[in-house]
Amino acid sequence: MDQLDINIISLLQKGGTATNAEIAKHTGVSEETIRRRRGRLIRDGYMKIVGVPNAHKLGFEVQAMIALQVDANKLDSVAEELAKIDVITWVIISTGSVDVFAWTVLPSIGDLSELLASRISHVEGVRRTETFVSISIIKDSPGVLVTPDNN
Repeated sequence: MDQLDINIISLLQKGGTATNAEIAKHTGVSEETIRRRRGRLIRDGYMKIVGVPNAHKLGFEVQAMIALQVDANKLDSVAEELAKIDVITWVIISTGSVDVFAWTVLPSIGDLSELLASRISHVEGVRRTETFVSISIIKDSPGVLVTPDNN
């Protein structure tokens, strides 16, 4: 990765639909160079281009972080089982008093209750859960912010 790659990623973070021509104009290189670099950045796994839906507009009213304490010898298997649940979009193993965090976005509080009672509570190794429901999202930026001046 060089400065041009960082600039390409930074510009796409601001507007994922930016064309190769627009990026080329902004960076001062040819459109062909941008096409090649953009393709390589995607192919080599440095970035991906995705559509990020607006949960609220699609009728998903509940966003929640679920904190789990799990049996130490089941840490990986619990995280893997949670990752298989389609409505859970983010799972991490953590340090501290919480072993695993999971993020979910659901249509209703009833759906959250169902997820907790019927799915998560049945995962072997889960000792305790604590659920934090969002009441307001102040910032929602997917990925890591890449800017020309932070590399």
